[in-house]
Parts: sequence; structure tokens; C-alpha cells
Amino acid sequence: MCYNLIGDNMINFNDFMKIDIRVGTIINAKENIKAKKPAYKLDIDFGSLGIKKSSAQITELYNKEDLIGKQILAVVNFPPKQVADVKSEVLVLGTYSENGIVLITPDSKVQNGDKLG
Repeated sequence: MCYNLIGDNMINFNDFMKIDIRVGTIINAKENIKAKKPAYKLDIDFGSLGIKKSSAQITELYNKEDLIGKQILAVVNFPPKQVADVKSEVLVLGTYSENGIVLITPDSKVQNGDKLG
């Protein structure tokens, strides 16, 4: 294992292990017109965990039509958060790049609900 811990952002390994990150497939994407910042309302299929909703600020690099069928990684065990008129149940993961947020995706197609290990 390699740790690169910077400043006050340190957590212990047991805290990290509490984060439940799963693979899901986006099955629906609409504009979240009521959000303060441009975002999409997403319906994501997490297999045995069911279909979860999220509001994701990923409009700079992704068209909503291109998101359908895309597998993503998301944190599924945060408490729900109200974002405009969406009760966001999962946190879709991405990296902050120069041109916008780039989604974290599996390299190969996997089962919905698979856990990051």
C-alpha cells in the first residue's frame, strides 16, 4: 500500500473502508434546471441495490444522451442530499480536470452493484 497524505486531509484506513463505492449504469439523464450550477438528474442502476438518483455537475464534458448506458462509480452510503428538486442518493465520482469533471468509469463492463475493492 502507498499513502500520500497531505496536511489536514488525513483519514485512517478504517475510515476509508467505511466508504461504499459501487458500479452503476446510468439509465436516465435529464437537465436539473433548478440546480444553482448546471447539472443533470441521473437515474443509476446499481443491480441488487436498486435504482438510485443523483444530481451531478458533469454538463461541461457530457451530453445527457451520451450518458445513457455508461457505467460509473459512485459512493452509495452517504446520507441523501437535497439538490434543488432532486433527493440525491449517491455521489457520482469524477476528477476535476482543466475542462470539467471527468467521470470515473470501469475499464471493462462489469456487473451493476460491483464494489470497489
